[in-house]
Amino acid sequence: MKVTFGAGCFWHVEDLLHKTKGVKSTAVGYIGGKLQNPTYEEVCTDKTGHAEAVEVEYDPDEISFEDLLNVFWTNHNPTTLNSQGPDVGIQYRSAIFYHDEKQKEIAEKSKQELAQSGKFENPIVTEIVPAPTFYKAEEYHQKYFKKHGFS
Repeated sequence: MKVTFGAGCFWHVEDLLHKTKGVKSTAVGYIGGKLQNPTYEEVCTDKTGHAEAVEVEYDPDEISFEDLLNVFWTNHNPTTLNSQGPDVGIQYRSAIFYHDEKQKEIAEKSKQELAQSGKFENPIVTEIVPAPTFYKAEEYHQKYFKKHGFS
C-alpha cells in the first residue's frame, strides 16, 4: 500500500518513516503543485504550489495506516500553516495525500480525534487531499540523512 505525507522538510520525515517497522520503501519528492517535473530550485521559489513530501510504501500486515498516521502526527506541528520550525513556504505545509477512500476516511477521523484531544492549542491545518502526481526529487535528496551521517 502507498501513502504520501507532507510535514515540512522531507529529509527528516523520510528518515523517520524509513526506519518505521512495516515501511518497505520511501522516496522524497514534490506533490500537489501546478508544474510538471519540478526541480528543487523551482519548488523553493514558493510559486509552483508543490509540497515537499514522502511517498511511503508499506505492508498493512506489518503496520496499520493508523500507526503510520501516529508517526506523522507526532513528528511535526500540524497547526502551523505553510511552515515547520524555521522552514517557511507552501512547500512545507502539513498534508496527507491519500491514495484511496479508506485512507481518506481514516485520516479525517484521526485528524478530528487529535483536534478534540486538547494536545494542541491552535487548530490543526493539515490538508487531507487526494494524491495527485508525485514527482520524485533529485537523487541527492533521497535518504539524505543516511548519506550524510545524520541517521
